[in-house]
Amino acid sequence: MSKILIRGAKVLGGEPQDVLIDGETIAEVGAGLSAEGAEVVEAGGKVLLPGLVDLHTHLREPGREDSETVLTGTRAAASGGFTAVFAMANTFPVADTAGVVEQVWRLGREHGYCDVQPIGAVTVGLEGRKLAELGAMHESAAGVTVFSDDGKCVDDAVIMRRALEYVKAFGGVVAQHAQEPRLTEGAQMNEGVVSAELGLGGWPAVAEESIIARDVLLADHVGSRVHICHLSTAGSVEMVRWAKSRGIQVTAEVTPHHLLLTDELVRTYNPVYKVNPPLRTEHDVLALREALADGTIDIVATDHAPHPHEDKDCEWAAAAMGMVGLETALSVVQETMVDTGLLDWAGVADRMSFKPAQIGQATGHGRPVSAGEPANLTLVDTAYRGQVDPAGFASRSRNTPYAGRELPGRVTHTWLRGKATLVDGKLT
Repeated sequence: MSKILIRGAKVLGGEPQDVLIDGETIAEVGAGLSAEGAEVVEAGGKVLLPGLVDLHTHLREPGREDSETVLTGTRAAASGGFTAVFAMANTFPVADTAGVVEQVWRLGREHGYCDVQPIGAVTVGLEGRKLAELGAMHESAAGVTVFSDDGKCVDDAVIMRRALEYVKAFGGVVAQHAQEPRLTEGAQMNEGVVSAELGLGGWPAVAEESIIARDVLLADHVGSRVHICHLSTAGSVEMVRWAKSRGIQVTAEVTPHHLLLTDELVRTYNPVYKVNPPLRTEHDVLALREALADGTIDIVATDHAPHPHEDKDCEWAAAAMGMVGLETALSVVQETMVDTGLLDWAGVADRMSFKPAQIGQATGHGRPVSAGEPANLTLVDTAYRGQVDPAGFASRSRNTPYAGRELPGRVTHTWLRGKATLVDGKLT
């Protein structure tokens, strides 16, 4: 097994230290380390973080390999500093059986760029009428602990209650896509001033907030865990804050794009800005940042949603919803949270590694950078600034809202259990 000596890295943004990797494990952390025969990586003051964990990724395989595959998606993940991703269930066929989740899990193991933990569907076919094989998926080789119909809301309160009761038996969690369907029929963007001026169907904040309110009450009633996907409004923040003050077992995520972009961008009619939930107002963006900083929102999750060119290069109303995000997530978090002083790098490690691993029960991930821990690490050049060039993405799709935009920070190295998956910004 090889040895790697990372020299002069700011561990979680602290004072420069050396980190020695021996095989799959961190052997030592300290000053002035040396190791005979070790490969030396001169960090030069770059920030060393535990490998990032994304609780919300769409890998599209099986069924939509024109958008993404497990291979291309995990290569994109490694490029962005991730060592584990949770793959959403809205594939074709839907990941609602033990067979499909095991297929996705095995593909991740074969490709080896990051660990892939499948998320199981809550209902059969994401149709919201009948619970999927939750127990069988949990007992499968994939060991599913997170269940979601993401892309669709579990809008039936009885079905949602039953799902929460079922996963409680094995410590699982239901991740809800909070969108009341009747309130969002024909919706194209955030309901507000801009939608009124453009004449586009509005997506009201209450469509998200009402589902969150219902579901935290259900979770409290049955004593189970609920996780809120891609929270996007100031009102939703208040709902989650209230629930946590009551001791309800709720966690929540925010996407990088909801921390940075607003519905004003829809004035361009560029479908790259069409996403679910929609881009909200500046007021919402600032509330989300504050909530991530104070811990009301637990984690950042990318909602990496790749689409082929033809699904975005069309008129707004016909365009698919979603953005790719794995390769730009850390840069956006640096710009919105670190460079603004809202979070330090230890806080970023908490929101993008420690807590998502804890919520998803990702064994071996989200661990401290210390001796005896798995060598799942990412090295970040925080001083770098450069324009986003989608042509260089590892993802199969290019639907990024940041093309040509200057963002800070660049992941230079990623290690998965001591094996380099990214070296000097290039995939191995």
